[in-house]
Amino acid sequence: MSDNFNDPRIKDPRPTSPVVPVRLGLDDKIQFRCRQGIACFNKCCENINVMLTPYDILRLKQRLGVTSQEFLDKHAAVFEMDAHGLPGIRMKTKPDSAACQFLTPEGCGVYEDRPTACRYYALGATTLRAKESSMPEDFYFVVKEDHCLGHDEPRTLTVREYRQEQGVEPYDELTQEWRDIILKKRSSGPTVGAPSQRSMDLFYLASYDLDNFRVFVASPFFHDVYDIEPVYFQQLLSDEVELLKFASRYLKQVLFGEKTIPEKPDAIEKRKKRRSEIVVKQREQMRKEMERDIDLPSE
Repeated sequence: MSDNFNDPRIKDPRPTSPVVPVRLGLDDKIQFRCRQGIACFNKCCENINVMLTPYDILRLKQRLGVTSQEFLDKHAAVFEMDAHGLPGIRMKTKPDSAACQFLTPEGCGVYEDRPTACRYYALGATTLRAKESSMPEDFYFVVKEDHCLGHDEPRTLTVREYRQEQGVEPYDELTQEWRDIILKKRSSGPTVGAPSQRSMDLFYLASYDLDNFRVFVASPFFHDVYDIEPVYFQQLLSDEVELLKFASRYLKQVLFGEKTIPEKPDAIEKRKKRRSEIVVKQREQMRKEMERDIDLPSE
């Protein structure tokens, strides 16, 4: 059998991809424009697979006037980002459809607060860390789907200009630390091993469920361990963007030992004491349940 995939009589078995395999920098130019009135308008929103970042969730929950937990329950779905089951969040689609739940005949119903992936389209962005480098590097690539006519529009601009036009810069800035956590976990590989269930739960809480993370930060447990200036502490409780930044710092400290949040001198002792109290309460509860079961009349 011939291996010449250019032979029109042979069907190429290799999977096709809309990604143009050309690595782009900020000052490289692209040809693209999306606008109302173009024949393919809304087509990209009719078949989505949009991963949401923590800042995406923050913006959307604020727009909808719901808590982070309500947004996650109603508008999002959990998926596994790696073999260890690190939780990621995807946008839900309309019932029995692949279309975005916020798609309207006029276009995006949450346009001013649309997610990062939607702002970038028809660009893709990724971050890699070379083996010989300690610093991650961002680069970009064009995504050219068959339905999209925006690539035929007579307009060229740099990647930098396109990012500015789409308002993606603050989204990337407020997500960079969180992306670094994911990249560091992937690059560490077997040296770190599988995270514990507690680590997975903390990652989910601090990344996506910001309202309940605020409750955690305000808890006696957190106050016993971390030494945070009162003014900054109040800012964390009232400013969601600051809380989001702090959440990434907290995850880096808990998961990788990058200590940027000061701990109280007696933090370890207090932590042990509180855990002991929890264990005692759990044992007492188990004892009461066992006694209750014994006292129940046999059927």
